[in-house]
Amino acid sequence: MSSGDGLTEFEVVTLELEGMTCAACAARIEKGLGKLPGVKQANVNFAVETAQVRFDPAEVDVADMIGRVEKLGYKAHPKRERTADDADQAGKRREQKGRLLFSALLTIPLVWAMAVHFGLGQRLPVPSVFTDPWFQWVLATPVQFVIGWPFYAGAYKAVRSGGANMDVLVVLGTTAAYGYSVYETVRWSLAGEHGGHAPELYFETSAVLITLILLGKWLESAAKGRSTAAIRSLLRLQAKSARVLRGTQETEISVEQVAVGDIVLIKPGEKIPVDGRVEAGGSDVDESMLTGESLPVRKHPGDAVFGATINGGGYLRIRASKVGADTALAQILRAVEQAQGSKAPIQRIADGIAGWFVPVVVAIAAASAAGSYFWWEQGDAAASIERAIAVLVIACPCALGLATPTSIMAGSGRAAEWGILFKGGEHLELTHRVDTIVFDKTGTITAGKPALTDIWPAPGIWESDLLRRVGALEALSEHPIAAAIAAEARSRAAGEPLPEVREFRAEAGGGVSGVVEGMRLAAGTADWTKRLGTRIPESAAAALHRLESEGKTAVLASADGRWIGTLAVADAIRPTSRAALERLRGLGLELWLVTGDNEPTARAVASRVGISRIRAGVLPADKAKAVAELQAGGRKVAMVGDGINDAPALAQADIGIAMGGGADVALETADVTLLRNDLHGVADAILASRLTMKNIRQNLFWALAYNCIGIPIAAAGYLEPWIAGAAMALSSVSVVLNSLRLQRMQPERPAGSPNAKRTLLQR
Repeated sequence: MSSGDGLTEFEVVTLELEGMTCAACAARIEKGLGKLPGVKQANVNFAVETAQVRFDPAEVDVADMIGRVEKLGYKAHPKRERTADDADQAGKRREQKGRLLFSALLTIPLVWAMAVHFGLGQRLPVPSVFTDPWFQWVLATPVQFVIGWPFYAGAYKAVRSGGANMDVLVVLGTTAAYGYSVYETVRWSLAGEHGGHAPELYFETSAVLITLILLGKWLESAAKGRSTAAIRSLLRLQAKSARVLRGTQETEISVEQVAVGDIVLIKPGEKIPVDGRVEAGGSDVDESMLTGESLPVRKHPGDAVFGATINGGGYLRIRASKVGADTALAQILRAVEQAQGSKAPIQRIADGIAGWFVPVVVAIAAASAAGSYFWWEQGDAAASIERAIAVLVIACPCALGLATPTSIMAGSGRAAEWGILFKGGEHLELTHRVDTIVFDKTGTITAGKPALTDIWPAPGIWESDLLRRVGALEALSEHPIAAAIAAEARSRAAGEPLPEVREFRAEAGGGVSGVVEGMRLAAGTADWTKRLGTRIPESAAAALHRLESEGKTAVLASADGRWIGTLAVADAIRPTSRAALERLRGLGLELWLVTGDNEPTARAVASRVGISRIRAGVLPADKAKAVAELQAGGRKVAMVGDGINDAPALAQADIGIAMGGGADVALETADVTLLRNDLHGVADAILASRLTMKNIRQNLFWALAYNCIGIPIAAAGYLEPWIAGAAMALSSVSVVLNSLRLQRMQPERPAGSPNAKRTLLQR
């Protein structure tokens, strides 16, 4: 993947990271990668443990980046292809669970012994061995140095590279509790059983802290696994194998081995493995996982089919045109991964705090311990150490680091279930700020499949001749209106070929011209026809006005500068367009229709869907200028178009929304792609963005409030260290669980409008 920046071609690589324990780790890696020469931008996502790096390959390579990450004390490798089972992540969770159970098994007797401390010894009999300092030492040691060894390793690597992270806080806190307990045990032993000294032990504190942190990490990992369910669901849609024709032999191979040009055979009920075109056979294909349309689509020779869709009752023979990373499903998967791995601008708040969080917490812990020893407790070392431990273990930069990315992961994944693909976290964030939406007409508000409705030839011209000649000319154009005229001409020709066209020319926003059967023929808009010098009779002008007032698009034809007839094409408005636009108005958005059609046609369509602000007769190149003018007035503008003809306007808008139709996923230009051709998707995208941003603000507020309230309480001596540890462990889990609420958000629909059909991940 590459992108231009001036004369420099930058590439983007995604690295998988190992060893991060908190947001401070992510901030250090991001800062370290950003300092490499040739690195334009580095984004580290703590939640999904990846780094996206944009770099100049002439100055730096991937090996240099991996080396820098390893120098900082972490591991990195190029991103591997995901699988639906994700065995690596499952293995990590099993390892976490094993460590947690072992730690809990050793910690339970230490916690049980605390019953005596709380006066519960009679109600909860405590074996005498559990209260023995040496026994507690034996139990706490493997928890501290075997189970807790990764914390020491992480802290050492962080300090060695000149930084600090959550591991440093955990190691300082638990080591202080463990070390002071060892000191008390030895002193008690040297004084003898009757030395009058009762040892003050905190073995249970260090063990409980480590166990609770492991519990929090395990719960966090499980919850994060749920937040990536969107990608795993997409991966499960992929076919595993394909039946190909090699020579005369039918061979079953893995889908990764299919090459472009291979003939693939699909039996009834099978999943289509790759994108391609039907060469032989016919069938109804279920494309609902891409388009959300519940009705199967009939496929004939020449029609396109897409990987992961399901063949109906017929037999298909297709030629593979896109395989592997080029298929429509692969594009969708990349879009979801890119959105979930990217960083929203709001995360800068958390990143800024994480950079100085740990040093400040250590300073507060030291000040609390010193104040307690020299002032409040006056020489009570145990109480002073206890305060410092509570401060160290209650501080949690993890919650801050998870606040934004987990919401982005859950929100973008849920949006994908609705058929909405956000290109990145920044677009998911910016969408909620949009206050103005500009719509193209054809293929957006309307169905995009115009049909010929009227033919009005000039006196002395046969209707069949007019349609045959204009149809031949329009057949060379890619415009939807031209396609409608050409299709009708072919249909009426009953198999006879249309006339040959020479010297074909097309003018954007105007029309087409060429030599047909010896005549210089032109077909296009009224304004363009007049510019060519053609005089339009009054009767033709009146008919033109009538057709346009009915919302039809008129095409005027001329031969050798003389008007020879008018053809009218109508594009039906989508059944859901009016209800969807009402939803958008209800969200407080200003709606515009900007189209290349003439004023009467544009007004006819706009009035039927309830849009009052119109710009008609706008050429494709000028749509971007119309968007820029709205932006110059201080508006945050979203442009909704078909993703191809409207590319300049989509790029100019603050948010470009492409009607992808499930197949033509216009990801290069658009910031948001709607897999359904349904404007309800625009309202759903706004809703998803608003709910996600609300969720992020909740996470950031509670993460900041937790630390701002918890640290002072711990410093004041009002929290037992084990309670502080439990609070720290649960703070991260609570942030992730709050983010996962986004997976239950539902698209709103007005009464009587159709519900969103199941698509993509919901199957």
